[in-house]
Amino acid sequence: MKQSKKTPIALAILTFLTALIVPAVAGDDIEIQIATKTDLFPIPNLLFPAQGFVIFLAVVMVAIAVWSFYLTLSKNQKTPLLATVFFGIAFVSSVLVWLFAGATMTITTLLAGSLALAVPLIFGSMSGALSERVGIINIAIEGQLLAGAFTSAVVASITDSVILGIIAAMLAGVLVASLLAVFSIKYLVDQIITGVVVNVLIIGLTSFLFSTLLADNITVLNQPPRFEKISIPVLGQIPILGPVLFNQTLIVYLMYVAVIAVFLALFKTKWGLRVRSVGEYPKASDTVGIKVFRTRYMSVMIGGAFAGLGGSFFTLGQVGAFGKEMTNGAGYIALAALIFGRWNPIYAAMAALLFGFAQNLQYAVQIVGSPLPSEFLLMLPYVLTVIAVAGLVGKVRGPAAAGKPYIKS
Repeated sequence: MKQSKKTPIALAILTFLTALIVPAVAGDDIEIQIATKTDLFPIPNLLFPAQGFVIFLAVVMVAIAVWSFYLTLSKNQKTPLLATVFFGIAFVSSVLVWLFAGATMTITTLLAGSLALAVPLIFGSMSGALSERVGIINIAIEGQLLAGAFTSAVVASITDSVILGIIAAMLAGVLVASLLAVFSIKYLVDQIITGVVVNVLIIGLTSFLFSTLLADNITVLNQPPRFEKISIPVLGQIPILGPVLFNQTLIVYLMYVAVIAVFLALFKTKWGLRVRSVGEYPKASDTVGIKVFRTRYMSVMIGGAFAGLGGSFFTLGQVGAFGKEMTNGAGYIALAALIFGRWNPIYAAMAALLFGFAQNLQYAVQIVGSPLPSEFLLMLPYVLTVIAVAGLVGKVRGPAAAGKPYIKS
């Protein structure tokens, strides 16, 4: 089969864009701060000419792009994934040099902020993975996140316990997911329409309750305790990785566990095999004795618990109080991360981290006064998703039965 030219063409376009950066950073230096004061050993800041570094990165990108064309046209082979990853790192690095030219870029701050913004996206994408792998399109991730944020704020404020707030958030997520499941599975309502309606319902309900209850009783109902950071000894002092990964709050550590647990459950257990079977061929699954309806209900509701847990991060970990529509479309970005990650929990988490990085970069750009409009970075997650769906990063196909109601014959 003849290999597609999409990958080498995409690499060539990005290389051309990098070449345009070279004259834009002429005469500027960039300083990179790697270590923090609490690291095991000090690492001095790096200072080098921005233009020279971008030229080096451009040469690397040209080499990879030429090799990609050679493999595609002469050898009829795909571009290795590792080469594409190195190309992506070089391109992102060149953009960062352009954005921070003449300023100081703090690596740990940039990465830690990206991880914080990605936490609810990752929980949301885990919810989407569990739902869509079983054949239910989960547009209602936004509503599940928002319900979890509201419930965790109220319960944690009343009980003064973040643990009870987390549990309440998970139950709220399950309740919202059950609405999606009942109307989609039992009453055969269009899954996309159901998800949108559920989102509108939760947005309206939480906004109403915020205005009528929380706004007048802030100290009692909307001042929850927040997660405290837990530093893992030794690991938390490793340069770069330590402050970013191992000096975090409880919910971030739960996120690490959630990604691994969902991946293992879907791809390494009999239950996961049944879930994926129902999501691909529900009639065949029913024929061999798999309870299709029960499997769908269970998977969607477990996913709702993960999304509710992600929603609690907004109020107990990030903001410290509930606000109207505070999820701000995070559920839709989580769904985009799921698609970009090809319905694989690991890849979806990596895509969510990429989207979180783009969002955090928007704030950094505003601080340093970069020439790149921050609105461009806001639309980046959706542009990447369109690119993925268009097939520029390989064929993307969701579960075959997703969105299709199953009628038992």
